[in-house]
Amino acid sequence: MKLVSAIVRPFKLQDVRSALASHDIYSFTVAEVRAFGGSSGVVEFYRGATYTEHFLPKVKIEIIAGDNMVPMVMEAVQHAAWTGKPGDGAVYVQDLVEVIPVAGVLVPNIDAA
Repeated sequence: MKLVSAIVRPFKLQDVRSALASHDIYSFTVAEVRAFGGSSGVVEFYRGATYTEHFLPKVKIEIIAGDNMVPMVMEAVQHAAWTGKPGDGAVYVQDLVEVIPVAGVLVPNIDAA
C-alpha cells in the first residue's frame, strides 16, 4: 500500500475530489496547510503598508491506495489540480508499512488475577 499526498491550491479541491470520485475513490483526508516555495509569494496591502506573504494557503490531500492504483490516483490529482502557473503544488508517494483502523482494533481483556 502507498500513501499518496498532494499539496494543491484550495480552489482546486473540488476538482480533485470530482476526479477521484470518477475513479471510485471516496475516502481521503484533507487538511489546510501553508506552503513556501514554487511561487514568489503574494503582495498584500494592510493599513497603508505593503508586505509579501511567502507562506501561501494550500490544501493537503492524503489518499491510501493499493500499489496498482497509485499511477491512476497520481494522474487524476495532477490533471485536476493543474492551472499551468507556478505554485500548482506537488504529488508525493510513500510506502505504508502497516495500516490499523482505529474502530477495528480489539483491545485484549487483561485479567489482574
